[in-house]
Amino acid sequence: MNTILIIEDDKAIVDVLKMILEHDGFRIERAFNGPTGIEKFKETAPDLVLLDIRMPKMDGIEVLQELRKIDKQSIVIMISGHGNIETAVQTTKLGAYDFISKPFDVERLKLTIQNGLNYKKLLAENESMKQKFDAEAEFLGASDEMRRLKDQVSKIASTSSRVLITGENGTGKELAAKQIHKLSDRAEKPFIHLNCAIIPKDLLEVELFGCVEGYLSFSPGRRIGRFEMADRGTLFLDEIADLSMESQGKLLNVLGENKIEPLGSSNFIPVDVRVIASTNRNLTELIAEGRFREDLFHRLNVLTLVLPPLRNRKEDIPELVCHFTKEITLKNDMPEKTFTPKALEYLSSLKWPGNVRELKNTIERLIILSDSDVIDRKNIEAENRSYNSEMDKLINSESTLRDFQDISEKIFIERKLTDNNWNISKTAEALDIQRSHLYTKIKQFNIENPEKDDKNQ
Repeated sequence: MNTILIIEDDKAIVDVLKMILEHDGFRIERAFNGPTGIEKFKETAPDLVLLDIRMPKMDGIEVLQELRKIDKQSIVIMISGHGNIETAVQTTKLGAYDFISKPFDVERLKLTIQNGLNYKKLLAENESMKQKFDAEAEFLGASDEMRRLKDQVSKIASTSSRVLITGENGTGKELAAKQIHKLSDRAEKPFIHLNCAIIPKDLLEVELFGCVEGYLSFSPGRRIGRFEMADRGTLFLDEIADLSMESQGKLLNVLGENKIEPLGSSNFIPVDVRVIASTNRNLTELIAEGRFREDLFHRLNVLTLVLPPLRNRKEDIPELVCHFTKEITLKNDMPEKTFTPKALEYLSSLKWPGNVRELKNTIERLIILSDSDVIDRKNIEAENRSYNSEMDKLINSESTLRDFQDISEKIFIERKLTDNNWNISKTAEALDIQRSHLYTKIKQFNIENPEKDDKNQ
């Protein structure tokens, strides 16, 4: 049962709110002035606060500031019969979740409370992941390339400007976005990630901007969009080049006006969001082809961060291998394994077209499949032999670039399916795509489970 603290000097209003909210299953605490409300807040740790602005002894704005000192994650909805836009903006800047004027629209009050509680839940989930996030959101390596990158990230994080991160697949664009957020003054606020390439086009705008209750037939409730979730925090738009031209136009408007209009609604919601976008594609070429808006490119490309491929910083590979080995053995509750100097030398000599992601996947595969606690060069060569023979055959064929892309993608997906014993959920997670997208690829490339065929014989 969620607890709501009402801090309001008008007893009649408190009684009405108490009756309405208790009927909806909330536990109610009451205070009729600011100092008492602060003490009640300390004693009861409520899930949400309804706070009047005009009160004797201490006004609501002063109380709000004190509550935020006690708990930066507190959800406070300001209420007033003397409200105006300036007051609403002021309280929001001070950390209030929302502002409601008297007399109350009961349904709007209930919806605002529910949204506030949903937002609190999101903050709690965000906080519970913070340790893992902090451990992951760090670049490894001491090469010149990495020193320059770390310096750029530090400088970018100190600003509130939008960022466009470019680089090949597997270079760590999401990691860079997390690191910028972690080092910024928004670090205590949400970091929200949306991969534009894996969301169906007809649902992408719902994911971005949300929708009103009843807009979606299969999900009748109100949907909160990623912009609203990321308010006062950071929104990372991965694979931005995959947005449709229509969605690009709507995103451009949001970036210009700093407010969103949920689908099916005529009301605008102000948002304060730092947008970080990423792509592995050449947006300048897409602009020339008429597939990406030039004005949106300039909105996003205020600061640019270019991530180096792993082949340009091979001296970092031993450190990365050591880090991944500890992480993977710990995650799988396995004895720690080590790579011999010859193994590290061999790994450092490889090309790694899939960059750090490919290196990590290879280390994970070697650790799990190896029976020995010490991994040598011969173990790596044996594991890679079958895969490399297929790729060499493909490279030396007369295939077109499109053929090469399709066949190499098929080989890669087949290998991931085999590694995960054809567990679709685990394979989709390893590939960082949705299950539905993986099923589409399996059908597209006519990939069949060999064990299924054996059982049918």
